[in-house]
Amino acid sequence: MLDEMLNQKIVVDFRSEFVCLGTLKRYDSHFLELRNADLHDLRDTDTSRENYVAASAVTGLKRNRKKILINRTEIIAISLFADIVDE
Repeated sequence: MLDEMLNQKIVVDFRSEFVCLGTLKRYDSHFLELRNADLHDLRDTDTSRENYVAASAVTGLKRNRKKILINRTEIIAISLFADIVDE
């Protein structure tokens, strides 16, 4: 299933108070590698996860990492950035 998302912008929801948006470049059984990513700590704002992701769809991805490796055990959901809905 992840093959369908390669080289596309995705949203990664974590078990913790983090969300990450970026381009999926590769993956293995332990990690996802995202490029030009926005790793956001939701504890730093009053914005909910859903509102932050929806706002990013409107304003664009705010890159703060050139490359990031994400441990797959911390992930609860992955979706395409293009599938974000604001309804």
